[in-house]
Amino acid sequence: MAVSSTHIEWTESTWNPVTGCSKISEGCRNCYAYTMAKRLNAMGNQRYANGFKVTLHHDLVDLPLTWKKPRRIFVNSMSDLFHKDVPFDFIKSIFKTMEMASWHTFQILTKRSDRLREIAPELVWPPNVWQGVSVENSNVMYRINDLKKVPAKVRFLSCEPLIGPLENINLDGIHWVIVGGESGSGARPMKEEWVTSIRDQCINQNVAFFFKQWGGVQKHRTGRILEGRTWNDFPYEEDEMPVLC
Repeated sequence: MAVSSTHIEWTESTWNPVTGCSKISEGCRNCYAYTMAKRLNAMGNQRYANGFKVTLHHDLVDLPLTWKKPRRIFVNSMSDLFHKDVPFDFIKSIFKTMEMASWHTFQILTKRSDRLREIAPELVWPPNVWQGVSVENSNVMYRINDLKKVPAKVRFLSCEPLIGPLENINLDGIHWVIVGGESGSGARPMKEEWVTSIRDQCINQNVAFFFKQWGGVQKHRTGRILEGRTWNDFPYEEDEMPVLC
């Protein structure tokens, strides 16, 4: 799982120059990456010989430069680039690759918004790098304010797994919101009113909204239809008007 195509609806490929992480909030409780890493370790995959311990894969840093067809790339789907155990110089090398691979769009997600905020001024932020934070409930809404201080051209929220309501979100400076329910064994339920509230806040504040899934133990059965339709909006350039259709 160094790189692969993916079934994640809002991206096209994954790139994992870092694997492994540690749990820091309620959104991590049923972490899919933790479960997958254990499985890959048991299968003898050498990328996961350390299990879910943070591991740097220096040989994968330049990999996107070899992909000539433009694609949306989720960076570190099996880790968190801003984990404290990822050295700053390694993060810089990832950003250098993303800057050089200007024909791709790179999507980064973190729960470590404090470290993101602290080191963002020391990084180069090319326009093809989208930065997001995970916001699973109201206890971690501070991550949104941290994100707003980051000079990324596109800033986005991943409200997945959504395990509580998010009301009165100030989306000024946010370009995109993804919402999804938790899936797999032990999945916690997501209420429809939580989803529609976030959607309506996006519409009212002119922010692109993407509904990923209802989730559940068998997410393929619950699907991703919200009030009779799918919501697949992506962020537009800043000088264009997002169209919710």
